[in-house]
Amino acid sequence: MDGVNKEEMQEEQEAEQEIEQEAEQGMEEPQEAAQEDAPEEETAEDKGMSRAEKRAAKRQGKQDKKVDAYKEQIEQLEDRVMRQMAEFENFRKRTEKEKQTMFETGARSVLEKILPVVDNFERGLATVEEDQLNDPFVDGMNRVYKQLLTELENIGVKPIEAVGCEFDPNLHNAVMQVASEEYESGVIAQELQKGYTYRDTVVRHSMVAVAE
Repeated sequence: MDGVNKEEMQEEQEAEQEIEQEAEQGMEEPQEAAQEDAPEEETAEDKGMSRAEKRAAKRQGKQDKKVDAYKEQIEQLEDRVMRQMAEFENFRKRTEKEKQTMFETGARSVLEKILPVVDNFERGLATVEEDQLNDPFVDGMNRVYKQLLTELENIGVKPIEAVGCEFDPNLHNAVMQVASEEYESGVIAQELQKGYTYRDTVVRHSMVAVAE
């Protein structure tokens, strides 16, 4: 009996020890799990924040690149527009100048044909006697002549002064020299054909005789 009791007591003691060990292990495992889980949760949170910041920074970087690209495109377009405007302005000025030149060339061509008509009026009126100045026909011709000169003046045509002026090769065409007691040498003594300017440009030089 004593042997049996001893064996039972020994088994009970071993069972109690196993229970205590299991209890101790059960207490230690949650603590270890808690210790292991805590740093894992903190690390995961940190990683989550870092990724969010990285994503935000990446998005911001892409937006900045897009903004820079748009700014560059805008600058290129503005430069292109400015160049085109400058080219258009130069084209407009060049076209206007060419148009003005063509108009003046055409006007000069017409004036060169009209001036001989003016010369004929002057030659015809110069032959009229004083007693015929009041003749209706002569008076009518004189009025037409004056009206023609007025219209020419209105468009910028002016006669060149000659007699009594110093000879100017830019305005006068000297065809002869004459002796003159009235004018000094180099001064125009006679006007053989009247010259005209159109807008300060010579259409026809005056044909003159210069004093010796």
